[in-house]
Amino acid sequence: MFADIIKVFILSLVEGLTEFIPVSSTGHMIIVDQFLQLSQNEEFANAFKIIIQLGAILSVVVYYWKRIFPFAKGLSKSQRADIIQMWIKIVIAVLPAVVLGLLFDDIIDKVLFNSVVVAIMLVIYGVILIWLESREKKEGGIASITQMSVKTAIGVGLFQCLAMIPGTSRSAATIIGGVLLGLNRVLATEFSFFLAIPTMLGATLLKLVKLGTALSGYEWFLIALGFVLSFVFAYAVIKVFMNYIKKHDFKIFGYYRIVLGIVVLLLYFMGAIK
Repeated sequence: MFADIIKVFILSLVEGLTEFIPVSSTGHMIIVDQFLQLSQNEEFANAFKIIIQLGAILSVVVYYWKRIFPFAKGLSKSQRADIIQMWIKIVIAVLPAVVLGLLFDDIIDKVLFNSVVVAIMLVIYGVILIWLESREKKEGGIASITQMSVKTAIGVGLFQCLAMIPGTSRSAATIIGGVLLGLNRVLATEFSFFLAIPTMLGATLLKLVKLGTALSGYEWFLIALGFVLSFVFAYAVIKVFMNYIKKHDFKIFGYYRIVLGIVVLLLYFMGAIK
């Protein structure tokens, strides 16, 4: 039992550190789980990786409470209206992921949750991130969600669907999509955070409905522990990451993804991981 708790702690730390940066938290947990082997029960292992992400996402709710809750104290009428308008765009943006998630969730779990897929996606999107930051940049860009059109929100939502492939990174897909559609880097990142709230809530609910009573009480305990720990670790990361991207670009994450992806492929072909 103590060994399992240590493994949950490590996996939750990995989730909290990687959820918001564009390096794929799910991909990292799939890789780390190859060495830790939290459980031989694949259904539990996959559910654990998805559900504890919601814990990390809830840290966004706490951190940005006055930015996302229209009835928070101290807000003016115009601020409340802006937040409601923001949520309308977020709900619209999340619809593509809801539809595709319902259609392909089982296929994704069975076919794509493996180290090779993760490694390939790490490299591909690493290259895209470097390319994105190497382009000749336009001045300005859309700087607030109120300036975003519904069409742009839907576009970012479609980009988010790419993250259903493990190793892509939900934040990478939405940030890349947002920047390509005219958002500045900070807004693309913040919208990625906010869009994650209904997305991961929906993904978690889908897992819970499908699992039903399939897991043991002990397995649910491990998931609950991972959920709480992920929240704590992710909350500590948000401020640091937002301060970083205000002064730096995403190239370092692109280089990191490429190196990690190549290492994972080498380990796979050497037989060190499955």
